[in-house]
Amino acid sequence: MRERTLIQPVVFTLILTSMLLTACGQSASPPTAEPVSVPQGATDTPEWFDIELTDVQNGETFTMNDYAGKVVLVETMAIWCPNCIIQATQVRKFHEALANPDDLISISLDVDVNEDEASLKEYASSYRLDWHFAVAPLGVARALGNLYSAEYLNPPLSPMLVIDREGNVHQLEYGIKDAETLQNIVEPYLAQ
Repeated sequence: MRERTLIQPVVFTLILTSMLLTACGQSASPPTAEPVSVPQGATDTPEWFDIELTDVQNGETFTMNDYAGKVVLVETMAIWCPNCIIQATQVRKFHEALANPDDLISISLDVDVNEDEASLKEYASSYRLDWHFAVAPLGVARALGNLYSAEYLNPPLSPMLVIDREGNVHQLEYGIKDAETLQNIVEPYLAQ
């Protein structure tokens, strides 16, 4: 019988660490917004658009359908995620560069099942982030993972969606997007 050595756990740890760091890194190519294919015969908006969310900053409830006719930028995030605050800073700069148009809505959805509304409210307040923040209900989290990919439940990848004025969902590439990149992606939808 072969003896286990200390080397095996060390090698495993190094491989796992390397994989995690790779998953948290930025994409090499500039992000784009790719439309999500809709099954043939489907004409309705996704069911998760009807699920009620609560804005932790003001306690008001909303659904994605409440913003029909507007452009919506959706980011999945968690308060423990270092990439998420970097991305949030870029979203703030992006809104400032566009002078905060009324027809652009940003929503940050906390997809960590261990986080609650009070913690998310404190997070948004401490960083002075002034758009919608909500803890994603299980139905929304499942829909994001099933419709778009499981990576939407992995906040360090900085997953984002753009929902255009017609309710079409467009996926952005993974990785942190700077304010200029976000502007280049979103402005064409605002011009429609």
